[in-house]
Amino acid sequence: MHPRLRDIVKAYDVRGTSPGQLDVDVARALGAAFAAETGIDGGRGRAVVGRDMRATSPQIAAAIGEGIRSVGGGVVDVGLASTDLLYCASGVLDLPGVMVTASHNPAGDNGLKMCRAAARPIGLQSGLASIAEAAGPLLDAPPGGRSGTSSGAGQDRATTEDLDFLPTYVETLLSLVPVSGRRLRVAVDAGNGMAGHTVPGVFERLDVELVPLYLELDGSFPNHEANPLDSSTLVDLQRTVRERGCDVGLAFDGDADRCFVVDERGDVVTPSAITALVAARHLEAEPGATVLHNVICSRAVPEIIAERGGTAVRTPVGHSLIKAEMARTGAVFGGEHSGHFYFREFYLADSGMLAALHVMAALAGSTAPLSSLMAEFSRYAASGEINSRVADADAVLEAIARTYADHRLDRLDGLTVEADDWWFNVRASNTEPLLRLNVEGVDESTMTRVRDEVLALVRADHTAP
Repeated sequence: MHPRLRDIVKAYDVRGTSPGQLDVDVARALGAAFAAETGIDGGRGRAVVGRDMRATSPQIAAAIGEGIRSVGGGVVDVGLASTDLLYCASGVLDLPGVMVTASHNPAGDNGLKMCRAAARPIGLQSGLASIAEAAGPLLDAPPGGRSGTSSGAGQDRATTEDLDFLPTYVETLLSLVPVSGRRLRVAVDAGNGMAGHTVPGVFERLDVELVPLYLELDGSFPNHEANPLDSSTLVDLQRTVRERGCDVGLAFDGDADRCFVVDERGDVVTPSAITALVAARHLEAEPGATVLHNVICSRAVPEIIAERGGTAVRTPVGHSLIKAEMARTGAVFGGEHSGHFYFREFYLADSGMLAALHVMAALAGSTAPLSSLMAEFSRYAASGEINSRVADADAVLEAIARTYADHRLDRLDGLTVEADDWWFNVRASNTEPLLRLNVEGVDESTMTRVRDEVLALVRADHTAP
C-alpha cells in the first residue's frame, strides 16, 4: 500500500489528520479509484457524495468529486449530510456513495466512509484494500496525469448534480417509524455535529417539544467532543433533562449515525437496552424474525429476543461484518453496544435517528416514564468499555485464556469468557492500538470483582510505554 495511505486506511473506512494525512491529492486519487471499484467510471454511472461540518470537508468532498469525474463518473452532491442520510440516498437512488467525515474523531481529523449501491458496505476486505492499491499509482503520477483516464466520451458525460436530499431522508424515516401518542419533551445534544442538520427536519414533523443543545454546525466542537461513548460528553444533556423536566434525552455523535439515550432522571440507558427494546418492537411486528447482537451486548439482549419468539444471532463487532450477516440471515434488525443500530428496511444500514424514533415511539405510546419502560430490558450490571494500551495484545489475550481455561471460552471476536453469573470480552480495537474490556455480572459486586481480576491481567507487565 502507498506510504501516504498506509496509516489512514482502516478496517472500515479512511481516517486521519486533515489536511496533513488526508489532503485533496489523496482524496482525488481515492475518488478515482472508488469510481473504478464501483463500476461507475467511463460514463457508466454516478455516485452520491456527502460531507460533514468539519473545516476541511468542503475541499475533501470537492476533491472526491473531481476524482470520480476524472475517470468519467458522475456525481450527485447532497452537500451537508449525516452518514445515515448518505446511506439513505445511496439506497433510494441505488447509487454508490462516499461520506466525508471522521465521525467522533477530534476536530483536526477527517475521513471517508464508502459504500456500494444500495448502501452495501465497503470495508478493507470488501473493496477498500483494492481502492487503496489503485489509488497509490495515481498519487505518484505527475500533476495533470493523476486521473484514471485522460480522455474519452465517458469523461465528457461526467457531471455534478446538486441535490437536497433532506426531505426524502425525513420522509423515509417517518414512514418506517411513525411516532404518535402523548406529546413528549425531548432534549437533543447534537454536539455541534450533523444531527444539527437532520434533527430540525425530522422533529418539525413530530408532535414533540424540542429542547436543543449544540445544534449549531461547528467542526471545531466548541462545547464537547461529539462522542457519546465518553460519558463526560453527556453531562450537559443529563443536566438539561433533569432541569427542564424532559421525557428523554438524545445524544448523537459527529456524523449522527450513533445515538445514546438518557432517561427522565438523567440516567444513561445502555445501547444494549435500546437494542433489546427495538428488537422487541420489531418482533411484535414480525414474529419469529432474526435479530443480530454483537459480542459485547448484554446477555439480556439474546434472552429478550428468545422470550419474544425471535432468533438471536451473535456477531463480531463492526458494521461491515454485521451488515453482511444481516444480508445472509435476513435479519430485521441488529444492534451494537457502541450505539450503532442497523435496520433491514433501511438498506441494512445504521441510523442513530431511526433508533431515536423507535425510543420516542415506544415512549409516546406508553403512560410510563422511560426509566420504567426500560427496566425490563436492563437486567445486569455492566462495566462499560474499559480501554488499555498494551505492548502485545495477542500475548495478553493468551495469558487471560490460560487463566480462565476452565471456563467457557470463544474467539468469535477477541476472547469471550463466560460463567453462569458473569461474562467478559477482551478484544483489540479495529481503529486504535488498544485492548477493550467489557464485563457483565448478575450484580454490581460480581461485575466489579471480575472486572478488577481481568484488568490486573491486562495491565500486569503488559502496559505499553
